[in-house]
Amino acid sequence: QVQLVESGGGLVQAGGSLELTCRRSGREVTINSMGWYRQAPGKPRKLVATITSAGNKEYSEFAEGRFTISGGSPGKTVYIQMTDLKTEDTAVYYCRAAGDFEYWGQGTQVTVSS
Repeated sequence: QVQLVESGGGLVQAGGSLELTCRRSGREVTINSMGWYRQAPGKPRKLVATITSAGNKEYSEFAEGRFTISGGSPGKTVYIQMTDLKTEDTAVYYCRAAGDFEYWGQGTQVTVSS
């Protein structure tokens, strides 16, 4: 079994910041990239940002300049620092790890109030 556990979500006012953490545990598997996705109510899940084991980063347009993804132990931990949060950033944020297979966390709620 492979587990991804997200933490750090919560309620924040618009303009504020949050940092989310994702930690992988369980069976050792090959992971080439980790990332964050989000899903707002009634909308499809969307990419926020990813980071490869080589440190290459990719951001969605809405995340560029406000969010920063970083990795801890490669393939084990991934963080995302979110600044200047907007009400439209409200969503459940999911961690994903990908290698031979893909794995998802249960998600953490981020709510940005006006």
